[in-house]
Amino acid sequence: MKADIHPKYVDSEIRCACGNVIKTRSTKPVIIVGICNACHPFYTGQQKFVDTAGRVDKFQQRMAKTQAAQAAVASRKKKK
Repeated sequence: MKADIHPKYVDSEIRCACGNVIKTRSTKPVIIVGICNACHPFYTGQQKFVDTAGRVDKFQQRMAKTQAAQAAVASRKKKK
């Protein structure tokens, strides 16, 4: 093996947007993440929407239109 080609393995902190800090070891001293096990819905069991630029609202509006269209088609088929 060649000497001095590997990065240094140092103590590091993983910082989440929720404020949780996890101590570990890595090649980077600080790692910033958007979601961790303390705030992820899978681990907490609570659903939480992170709405960026109204995307959740837009999706819900599209879903409502789709369901209305499907209901209209279903009612037409029942009339025939």
